[in-house]
Amino acid sequence: MADVVAQMGPAFLGSRLKRLGEQMQASAATVIAGTGLPLQPGQMAILAALRTGPMAVGQLAETCGTSQPGVTRALGQLRSLGMVTDTKGEDQRSRCVALSPKGRDAVGIIASEVWPRVGMAAQQILAQLDSDFLRQLTRIEAALAEASIAERAAAQDPGPLTLHEFSDSLAHHFHDINAEWIEAMFRLEPTDREVLENPRARIVDPGGCILFVEAPGLGVVGTCALQKTGPGSFELTKMGVRETARGLKAGEFLLEAVIARAQTIGATKLYLLTNHICEAAIHLYEKVGFVHDAQIMADYGARYERCDVAMLYRGR
Repeated sequence: MADVVAQMGPAFLGSRLKRLGEQMQASAATVIAGTGLPLQPGQMAILAALRTGPMAVGQLAETCGTSQPGVTRALGQLRSLGMVTDTKGEDQRSRCVALSPKGRDAVGIIASEVWPRVGMAAQQILAQLDSDFLRQLTRIEAALAEASIAERAAAQDPGPLTLHEFSDSLAHHFHDINAEWIEAMFRLEPTDREVLENPRARIVDPGGCILFVEAPGLGVVGTCALQKTGPGSFELTKMGVRETARGLKAGEFLLEAVIARAQTIGATKLYLLTNHICEAAIHLYEKVGFVHDAQIMADYGARYERCDVAMLYRGR
């Protein structure tokens, strides 16, 4: 199944971080349960903050970087467990919260058995990254403090779809977008793997091209290739558009660009091979000027086991 949260790119950054947090907290809950303490990961920041002494709810919210209602709910849970107690502040009028003796004992266990283990596990993951993720996370938090997503979104103009030429840095999009739709509908054949895993050698260097379409806020959402198969002969192949780009007409935009490129590089025969179950794609091909052609099927159809439709570009 497609990972729609990952595919949506920056537009779903908050959802992806939330999902990541939930995955990590679920594992942390397992570690906490191993100590026998009836505590949850969402309560850890409050317990860590209260180690320094009593705090008011507002102070806790600021220190933990969360909302006062959220802190109030967590404190209610901790009170029912006997982990915290209410006390007076330094001015004798403000109400504060402090760790109870039971809470201090619990924090001692957590500090020795939970936080080091979870921290070391997280460090193993961070060590696999190319940059300092925690520093980058701090920069994201600072940027949000300057202006929220809502404030920034209000000032944005999405603009048009944009086209990109092939580069090695974009090769993974060519592979992933095509592998996703092929595996969802058929199976990856050896000829698919050879092209998807070696796009420069199999398509670009022999005189073909690969184009990509980028949607504002979503990143690269589609790709298509022209593979040279003979003098003046090109196959329009490996065209795929992510589900996240539905409604943006990214497929039509990309197809028009590829056809224009074929004409620019001197294609005298432009054809494609597909399967009848790709009804939406076939309709689009027909719309831009491809026609069903028995000779193309006879000449090239055996290239793919799944091929039962062959089309030749005649123009409009």
